[in-house]
Amino acid sequence: MKSIRELYRIGTGPSSSHTMGPRRAAAEFLRRTTDAASYRVTLYGSLAATGRGHLTDRAIEETISPTANVSILWQPHITLPLHPNGMLFEALDTMGNVIKEWRVYSVGGGALAEDPADGPLTIDIEKDSDVYPLSTLTEILEWCRRSGKSYWEYVEECEGPEIWPFLNEIWQTMRAAVERGIDREGVLPGPLGLRRRAASYFVRATGFKQNLQSRGLVFAYALAVAEENASGGIIVTAPTCGSCGVVPAVLYHLQQSRQFSDSRICRALATAGLIGNIVKHNASVSGAEVGCQGEVGVACAMAAAAANQLFGGSPAQIEYAAEMGLEHHLGMTCDPVCGLVQIPCIERNAYAAARALDSNLYSSFTDGDHRVSFDRVVQVMKQTGHDLPSIYRETAEGGLALDYTPPPNN
Repeated sequence: MKSIRELYRIGTGPSSSHTMGPRRAAAEFLRRTTDAASYRVTLYGSLAATGRGHLTDRAIEETISPTANVSILWQPHITLPLHPNGMLFEALDTMGNVIKEWRVYSVGGGALAEDPADGPLTIDIEKDSDVYPLSTLTEILEWCRRSGKSYWEYVEECEGPEIWPFLNEIWQTMRAAVERGIDREGVLPGPLGLRRRAASYFVRATGFKQNLQSRGLVFAYALAVAEENASGGIIVTAPTCGSCGVVPAVLYHLQQSRQFSDSRICRALATAGLIGNIVKHNASVSGAEVGCQGEVGVACAMAAAAANQLFGGSPAQIEYAAEMGLEHHLGMTCDPVCGLVQIPCIERNAYAAARALDSNLYSSFTDGDHRVSFDRVVQVMKQTGHDLPSIYRETAEGGLALDYTPPPNN
């Protein structure tokens, strides 16, 4: 299993699979083809269906255009065999002849996968070696029981002490996104005319009594980061751009209300990253492949595990909190209205953050013993995602996205 550095990526929204991944692919192909006169990029499946709303074309053009001309072709009704987010990059000579081509997939969370003609899908073009010998939570939980250590200590053992400066940078970026988001007002870009709500939620929450104030602040923090993502701001994939508000909202709220140190927050981020990594390794965090359960559902599991650790949960209780966070998002579709990461994505971040805290609380009342393991839920999530019709997997052709008419411009 790869490093959690591949899960937590700092970048700009609105989509890790539709913006960050294609941007990385364009930069990589440009590096490989310095002698091309121009370029042609064909987008397939989900990338083509919602690419304009997700700014896929802009990400590719901004990367390649300073060097050479680039044309983009859209094939929303053609899906390449290995993943719904397929791309074909072609380098052309001065006569328009193809001198090099590269077929690559954006598989979620900003990661890329190649499609070699004579072998299986190769996840992540950097081909970093695995750093985790164990790749299921059941195995890692048993390691914790034998060693007496917790999940974050397993992360440190596998990643080395240098993981902590990295996670501190991740945390500072998350925190900055929350604080920027709750201070900004106005309308998000795109045809929906959707107003930012984080600032008003934050102000209103401070007027409630403690029990309602707490939940309102969590909503505000999640909305803040999700709105930053929707406007192309700097965020952290956790595990994706579309679900980037859940983990920061929970951790920011707990630090503000409980005065947890940055060191303890980083240890919680290590555990959260381990949870997300297990799903990414054994299933998928791509909305185009498994629906929103792989994005918001996984983010909820990550945040629930992090919160439970902060409150002193045992490894078994942490596993249970993560299991509930994912289990109760099973079957969630990915149906972005107008192909934008706004409706229902932004609200889902807020609800998932609240559900993560509920999962933590529920688990804390138990001894961690339960019948359905986290790993089993991951397997079910993967199969459920594959069983979903393609119109419910980030194509904006079904569900809430079907027949939606944007409001007229004023």
